[in-house]
Amino acid sequence: MDTTLDPLSMLRPKRAIRGYSAILLPLLDDDSVDWPSFEAHVARTAGSGLVPAVNMDTGYVNLIDNALQDEVLDRTRAVLDDGPFVAGAFVGDREGDRFQPDAYARRMDAIQARGGTPVIFQSYGLTRQPGPEIVAAYRELAKYADEYIGFELMPELAPFGAVYDLETYEGMLSVPQCIGAKHSSFRREPEWERLQLRDRVRPDFRVMTGNDFGIDMVMYGSDYLLGLSTFAPDLFALRDTYWEAGDPRFYELNDQLQYLGFFAFRRPSPAYKHTAAQFLKLRGWTTTSRTHPNSPKRSESDVPILLELGNRLGVVEP
Repeated sequence: MDTTLDPLSMLRPKRAIRGYSAILLPLLDDDSVDWPSFEAHVARTAGSGLVPAVNMDTGYVNLIDNALQDEVLDRTRAVLDDGPFVAGAFVGDREGDRFQPDAYARRMDAIQARGGTPVIFQSYGLTRQPGPEIVAAYRELAKYADEYIGFELMPELAPFGAVYDLETYEGMLSVPQCIGAKHSSFRREPEWERLQLRDRVRPDFRVMTGNDFGIDMVMYGSDYLLGLSTFAPDLFALRDTYWEAGDPRFYELNDQLQYLGFFAFRRPSPAYKHTAAQFLKLRGWTTTSRTHPNSPKRSESDVPILLELGNRLGVVEP
């Protein structure tokens, strides 16, 4: 560990937490989208006080076409009226391809036309560049949006993903239109380093933890954009309220949610989306527990364990 880090000194008691929650794209038995369940989950998430995040990894953005992504955006806008949401701007490319700002601009425009804020998904063309060119790419994307959110994604979750060195990350902070960034390294130390950098360089920048194995990073000043919170946006919102109020019930609820995260995001971590579908079905929030045909599957033997975890959380009957 970096010996200059002092996590205890970074604790932020009674801080208001800003939560962004990824929305699972639920499917029916014929693999078509279960739109009523999707729309209900968007409304439920916003009603809990979290900002819905659609067309993220949790919504299979890298596995669905632009037409379906646009329908997700349209339905999200219709559900939320004027309420805020964020959405993934994804550009599918291949190893060796060049950065494609025009393709990003089209997806960013589609999101902003519906009143959403783009989240810049990584791509081979973006992440395979040297650090200064990555920063230049984020500056290029700033031409197409008043505000956007960056994204670091470990390669284990997506082959085109990358966690930047701290110098490159600081370059992202120098782009005024980049108002925050989701950090998904699944490690605390680099996130603590980013929080220290943020506090020193740009205090208004949102470090959004994507660490589903360390959801208590909110105690140190992170906000969040999580896949785990799609399992229980109501409970995440309650946990956040406890923290802001200095209520000790924060710790036990966070522990129970973290146990769910440890189970859901075990290897292969991308299979958490199937775990989410199983859990939401147990809660009565989806019709099926299907996951996208090209997304990793879990065993049905997981269901009794999820039943126990849901019972401990008080949201699933035994």
